Amino acid sequence: MAAPASSPASGVGRQKTVRRLRLRLQEHKMILAVGDLICANVALSLTLGLRENLSLGPLRLVEHLPWFALLSLVWVVLSLAMDVYDVSRAANAASSVWAVTGTALIASVVFLCVPFLSPVLPTHRLELFSFPLLSILALALWRSLYALVLRRTQFYHRVVILGAGWCGRTLLECMAGRDAREGEKERRVSYDVLGFIDDDPGKQGAVVDGVPVLGTHLDLERLIRELEPEELVFAITLTQNVPQSLFDAVLRCREAGLSVTTMASVYEGLTGRVPVQHAGRALEVVMPVARPALYRLFLLLKRLVDIGIGLLGCGLLLVAIPFVWLANRIASPGSLFFIQPRVGQGGKIFRLVKLRSMVMDAERQTGAVWAQEGDRRITSVGTFLRKTRLDEAPQFWNVLRGEMSVVGPRPERPEFVNRLAEEIPFYRARHAVKPGITGWAQVKYRYGASDEDALIKLEYDLHYIKHQGVFVDAIILLKTLQVMLGFKGR
Repeated sequence: MAAPASSPASGVGRQKTVRRLRLRLQEHKMILAVGDLICANVALSLTLGLRENLSLGPLRLVEHLPWFALLSLVWVVLSLAMDVYDVSRAANAASSVWAVTGTALIASVVFLCVPFLSPVLPTHRLELFSFPLLSILALALWRSLYALVLRRTQFYHRVVILGAGWCGRTLLECMAGRDAREGEKERRVSYDVLGFIDDDPGKQGAVVDGVPVLGTHLDLERLIRELEPEELVFAITLTQNVPQSLFDAVLRCREAGLSVTTMASVYEGLTGRVPVQHAGRALEVVMPVARPALYRLFLLLKRLVDIGIGLLGCGLLLVAIPFVWLANRIASPGSLFFIQPRVGQGGKIFRLVKLRSMVMDAERQTGAVWAQEGDRRITSVGTFLRKTRLDEAPQFWNVLRGEMSVVGPRPERPEFVNRLAEEIPFYRARHAVKPGITGWAQVKYRYGASDEDALIKLEYDLHYIKHQGVFVDAIILLKTLQVMLGFKGR
């Protein structure tokens, strides 16, 4: 959380603080994860103890190690899919307990239903409910304790931001959970911003969004000694304009053991988005410079999974088509499918297939426009298709043809791509991989209906392209299933 420094703007009067346990964002998440796993496994141990009339000894626990390993795996996958390690949410006891309660119920059902690897389902009603109830109780107590203790400022990671311009202010808003573009309201915890360093004479002594400008880069080493931050964040977009003396000061701070990072890396870690507007010409910020050695193997596996899911999806589509056709025939007569040109990998145009969810010839008068909230062109049947994402089902055919993947950036219309590529930096970089039926932007952000939404979704898409892998794709598929079952599509 961004917090104003208690010292005067010069930083001279600030007293040295007693060394305390300062935790980085990832360390907060690690503590949450370890605590959750301990609680889930303790609940399983107590359940097994009740089953064996409290005679469960260490040797019996060792015999059941596969059960504990399976439970841990199920919990980690589901908890990541359901965002229970969002540190801002975890700082709110009620929100955190609610999140882990739902995850614990789902994890308990999944764990108990895995054949051969999990305990045999009990027949006694009390025993059947004891495991999920004990899990929820243990997790609720742990999350309440975390919110009470670890959200205290003495555990926050103390940082100084180098640059009080647009880039630095954007980072400060992100740390404080004030990203107006995404409508964030919850404060992010784990960050204590001590102040800015900026060479602009007009900013000296000023307070920017509640945080003081402490001095210029000439004061940097002195301020670092006085304030004792854990990290210096370089938040200057146009690095080619930075004087050599500033770089030298930063290098001396790094030489003294201070952690030095960039705004882009901190921003991406907090939001899961790449800050394309603050990347300048640094290609490594927005795209992977080098792929891992097993990347080709990943692409092969991804294609095999695409074919398997595509065949299954086309089979389910054939079952659903008669019902959708009949419903459309009654509510909005016209064609069953909607075919539209989209931009795919390498900028190639392909024909995307969807189940029609709007009235016929919806853009005859308006031309290409974004779909809006409560769009009157969407039919009553189309509303259901969009809420459940069933309108996307015919795209499994595009997947089988190799034009799309199950997971990837959503393909956009050529009319929008040509305009957005001129307005948004690095927009065409999203075409470096196959487009997908679902993707990181789709499960993390609302339906795109404006140029501003297109910018934010691009930031999510580029994050996916940089970090794509088997585990990331699996999490996206789980989150997509959660969206479908919760009727959260649009």
